[in-house]
Amino acid sequence: MSEHIVKSYEQELSTLDSKISQMGGLAEQLVGEAFDSLASHNPTRAQATVASDATIDLLHRELEEQVIMMIARRQPLANDLRQVISVLKVAGELERVGDLAKNVAKRAQTVSGETHPKGLLTGLQHMTELASRQLKDVLDAFAARDAERAMVVWRKDENLDAVYNSVFRELLTYMMEDPRNIGLCSHLLFVAKNLERIGDHTTNIAETVNYMTRGTMPEGERPKSDITSSTLVSGPLR
Repeated sequence: MSEHIVKSYEQELSTLDSKISQMGGLAEQLVGEAFDSLASHNPTRAQATVASDATIDLLHRELEEQVIMMIARRQPLANDLRQVISVLKVAGELERVGDLAKNVAKRAQTVSGETHPKGLLTGLQHMTELASRQLKDVLDAFAARDAERAMVVWRKDENLDAVYNSVFRELLTYMMEDPRNIGLCSHLLFVAKNLERIGDHTTNIAETVNYMTRGTMPEGERPKSDITSSTLVSGPLR
């Protein structure tokens, strides 16, 4: 293989990384804007966030097409193939993060006319901050090809799960105390679940970074602290 071909291949790999960086930056932005539109009761901002997800989808399709062409033309093997496939997997995870942020924005549109205690959003804000931090950190780990930094994100996801459990119980309590809260709190429960799922996608990216750099998946089970699937309401709704 000539130096020219090697250099052009490296440029193609660099282009893939640039698209991941662009997708990641947009995904981070959407997560923050989705929550801000909820907190500010701003349906116009929420609609703009929903529309922005199309840009992430477009970048994902472009990256998929580029990866297919690279595999067909370059026929990468071993480490090179692992890197190209890993980039494709990370792009898929970011596309899902964009979808989840869009879902939060759609809920924000729905409840924009509702009034609610400011305390109801405190836990959701904390979840948003944790999810955004995880996303940024795992993208930094990907860019640096740093498996250990990625594994820090992988291990920290249980912190986001713990806050989700707390928010889940708090929203159930509001619904039990006053049935008039059921509609609003149901939408906020979906918001919380979408934020928790964003955390899950960051851990998927962390596992991919580990695989891309070390050639193996992380040992042991992924730390998980979500207990909402086994939570029961402890009293009747009045």
